Amino acid sequence: MAGELLDNRGRGDVAWSFPPIHPEGRKFGLIAVGISLIFLLLLDWEIVGWPLLMLSAGVFAFFRDPERVVPHSEGAIVAPADGLVSLIAQVEPPEELKIDDGSGIEGLAAGPVTRVSIFMSVFDVHINRAPIGGVIRRLVYIPGKFLNADLDKASEENERQHILIERADGVRLGFTQIAGLVARRIVPFVKEGDTVGSGQRVGLIRFGSRVDVYLPAGTDSSVLLGQRVIAGETVLAEMGVAKHIEGIAQ
Repeated sequence: MAGELLDNRGRGDVAWSFPPIHPEGRKFGLIAVGISLIFLLLLDWEIVGWPLLMLSAGVFAFFRDPERVVPHSEGAIVAPADGLVSLIAQVEPPEELKIDDGSGIEGLAAGPVTRVSIFMSVFDVHINRAPIGGVIRRLVYIPGKFLNADLDKASEENERQHILIERADGVRLGFTQIAGLVARRIVPFVKEGDTVGSGQRVGLIRFGSRVDVYLPAGTDSSVLLGQRVIAGETVLAEMGVAKHIEGIAQ
């Protein structure tokens, strides 16, 4: 199915399959399995070995990397992460995405924009994807704390990585990968100057975290607070569309 064009008229061919494990996670899963077998086969400590073996399955599941069908709509901004929309607020973009970094490439404009925060629990897929297609103009890593990623102040105090993407028409969008209580490493798959497609994998955060998306000015969120979104598939917003949307939790 990878790379196959699918549409809403039935074109294409799909079939369910187990999601593959990302290479970044295979070593952790194999280490966990190895330790489990030592306790089970060599030490005969079943009370420790079996729980560790189940934990090994959890490690593999954490690093699962399912294929996603990315909507190819010109104005679509897709969710960069699986998880819960935990915060939606009008804020100033991070300074790292606004300031002149000496490269000659403009950052985001000053002024409040809509920030959509997606919280990923340890049960969510942790592969992050590009919200739009374009060129990676900035990739800024900032060491910091490991507060609960669900807190608003995590955007400014936690370990994080800012990414700025510029479309071919000059529209720029920034988003931030934020480490949380359990997460201890942000792993990038891209570098400055790379060209990415909408929904393309750009990195992961190990073991629970959050992603903030700073929508372009004049663009409102198409998702609601408390909604669950799917990376690369859920349309987070439509470029230039600003309207109030309400929903009922039930």
